[in-house]
Amino acid sequence: MTETGTIDWKYNESVQSKETLASLDRFTWKEANRARTFHQTFDCYEETPLASLPRLAEHWGIGGVYVKDESYRFGLNAFKVLGGAYAIGRYLADRLDMDIGDLSFERLRSPDIRQRLGEITFVTATDGNHGRGVAWAASQLGQRSVVYMPQGSSPTRLEAIRAAGAEAEIMQWNYDECVRHAARMADEHGWVVVQDTAWEGYEAIPEWIMQGYSTLAIEAIEQLRALGVDKPTHVLLQAGVGSFAGAVTALFASVYGSERPAIVIVEPNKADCLYRSARAGKLQIVTGSMDTIMAGLACGEPNPAAWELLQDYGDLYVSCPDTVAAKGMRMLGNPLGDDPVVISGESGAVTAGLLDQLMTDPALAEAKDRIGLHANSHVLLVSTEGDTDPARYRDVVWDGMFPSFARA
Repeated sequence: MTETGTIDWKYNESVQSKETLASLDRFTWKEANRARTFHQTFDCYEETPLASLPRLAEHWGIGGVYVKDESYRFGLNAFKVLGGAYAIGRYLADRLDMDIGDLSFERLRSPDIRQRLGEITFVTATDGNHGRGVAWAASQLGQRSVVYMPQGSSPTRLEAIRAAGAEAEIMQWNYDECVRHAARMADEHGWVVVQDTAWEGYEAIPEWIMQGYSTLAIEAIEQLRALGVDKPTHVLLQAGVGSFAGAVTALFASVYGSERPAIVIVEPNKADCLYRSARAGKLQIVTGSMDTIMAGLACGEPNPAAWELLQDYGDLYVSCPDTVAAKGMRMLGNPLGDDPVVISGESGAVTAGLLDQLMTDPALAEAKDRIGLHANSHVLLVSTEGDTDPARYRDVVWDGMFPSFARA
């Protein structure tokens, strides 16, 4: 079991040797672009910026560092809406017996379509960002949403979800128990679950959510090419249930084949279900309160569909303490020289904190060497959220909560 407060890692020894790998057919450029085309029909669609941080790259002694800044996504301060909105769009298209390619966001909210659909209630469990995205998409389409949040959730995030149009409450359970409650309520009331983890009989919507996340990945690939970077050598991805990490990993594997970047998956110590699964060679579940500042990653039960992809295409799995995320928040928010500022929340900045550890901590030298981080490396990070809890952001960045731990 992982000891809280340490950085533990597992290199995927079999990643290059398997004869049969998980299918990438559902995560091709064509499928990802299908999701992006739908997102582009939103009035508020704009590519989120890709921040290049050359001074930080120089500090670390690598070729380049690039941060996809999802705090700009649809005015919602996080990437999660990409998955929820696309899944709701796909679900409604199926109800209408139409192809999503023939349905713009504006068409779906038109009076005639709404009359054909009637009232639909979408229900989900969330630590914050996913629920806000589902609430926003449902409200924009004239539909109802109900959101359940785990014990210890931020009241600020709760109010943001309510402001987006949902009926929302904080429950006395952890995230995974809230997911089960959402499914029970859907069964009882005829609601539609919009969750990014799959279980038997519930596979389509989680897959659509994952495909929706691919929009940010193809944006990033095109933005890197515009900067003269044909492909990143490394991609660091944060994981909760693993759906976001699995979707982005799958797209990069599909696009680049055997030349794909090295993929690093990072989780909080107290919710490191994918790291434990990698060590055990099979799915593992984490239970308990999972009280980490990385609220968006506080999930104990992996999405089996995501794990299928990550166990075949992930290279390094890392479990880390909250101090790593806090260091990443401070580094991105207080950049070196003329590097741009990136306001990144707890779950968004953990990959930056981990990259710093990999490049500077002698105890991680073997992990660094295993994935080939060196002077010519170009590393892509995704800041999945901005300051979605502003008070906590100030606690960390202004007041030094969770200071970087001292090295021996």
